[in-house]
Amino acid sequence: MSKRKVVVTGLGIVSPVGIGVAQAWDNLLKGASGVGPITRFDAAALPTRIAAEVKGFNAADWMPLKETRRSDTFIHYGLAATRLALDDAGFAIDESNAERVGVNVGSGIGGLPMIEDNIREMIAKGPRRLSPFFVPGTIINMVAGLISIQFKAKGPNVSMVSACTTSSHCVGEAGRIIEYGDADVMIAGGAEACVNLSGVGGFCACKALSERNDDPATASRPFDRDRDGFVLGEGAGILILEELEHAKRRGARIYAELSGMGMSADANHITAPNMDGPRRAMLAALRNGAMNPDEVQYVNAHGTSTPLGDANETAAMKAAFGDHAYKLAVNSTKSMHGHLLGAAGGVEAVITVLALHHQVSPPTMNLLTPDPACDLDYVPNAAREMKIEAALSNSFGFGGTNGTLAFRRFH
Repeated sequence: MSKRKVVVTGLGIVSPVGIGVAQAWDNLLKGASGVGPITRFDAAALPTRIAAEVKGFNAADWMPLKETRRSDTFIHYGLAATRLALDDAGFAIDESNAERVGVNVGSGIGGLPMIEDNIREMIAKGPRRLSPFFVPGTIINMVAGLISIQFKAKGPNVSMVSACTTSSHCVGEAGRIIEYGDADVMIAGGAEACVNLSGVGGFCACKALSERNDDPATASRPFDRDRDGFVLGEGAGILILEELEHAKRRGARIYAELSGMGMSADANHITAPNMDGPRRAMLAALRNGAMNPDEVQYVNAHGTSTPLGDANETAAMKAAFGDHAYKLAVNSTKSMHGHLLGAAGGVEAVITVLALHHQVSPPTMNLLTPDPACDLDYVPNAAREMKIEAALSNSFGFGGTNGTLAFRRFH
């Protein structure tokens, strides 16, 4: 059986730099920062007191008010981004197509705030005070489950979990579900919302977060010599993937082709990066997408702003692309929206598709002092119009799990 082609026909984003593609994309091109002091809780006791929070979001605008109390915020973000993506695609799910529409949306951590709230209540007042929605409102697969329920998608319903690689794996595997004929349309991506005491506190304990509290807008500095850790973000990124002929028959606007995915494991350490794993993921994505390295012009990097991670990814790109690495436009939009953990790959896949569609690379902001170990073209501090025919989006996660998505411009 020949591999069916998969295209992107809809995009939805809920992020610290905007809700909806138009607002988020405009802010990214301007280099606007979504980072500021934490407002979700009192962070005074923590070494990190900044985060990239979603602003102006009201869950009741996207789902029944009663349901908002029964599920965690990451689910709310996922439902909202799905509605935005379906509207953007001009696609309605009904009884004629529901069985051919599936969902693969995950989260790296899931309902941590609701877990924290329930555990606090249980310790203070006993287990009888636990909410009956404690489990179904927090488990990771319920974001996919509630998307399926709210939008009546009756096809494959799965939710992958692979730390900060979650969304990339969800998007890539959703594409393969279409390729092999198990669905014609897939809702794919990820959602995350753990800007809470245990979430921020846990990453502080790992020494993973930036402590540049007095200068939030420049705290996330991917590839900069003075980077000191990532900034925690939240939100959701959803893509509507569609089989090419199905999209053509309904006259859909096609943003790009999802041409390949690569996966690998470092098999090395739970948190320390390893260059060979990301290298193999990028090469696997190129191979799966039938691309030569010199066909790629743009890479949306994982680029978290950690001292080890950014140097490791740079070395991996050099190993994968050889001399062509120096001809790539490489950027990290985490410099503006922070690191969305399990939702990062979904949000950044949306951004990669927009870069292809509009033929412009967003900037890597806050690249102020060059790091000799990071010597590629990171599109510093200003967006760049450029020819982009093929692009990669990288995601790497705790446990040494790696994922790379390969996209082509659709002509």
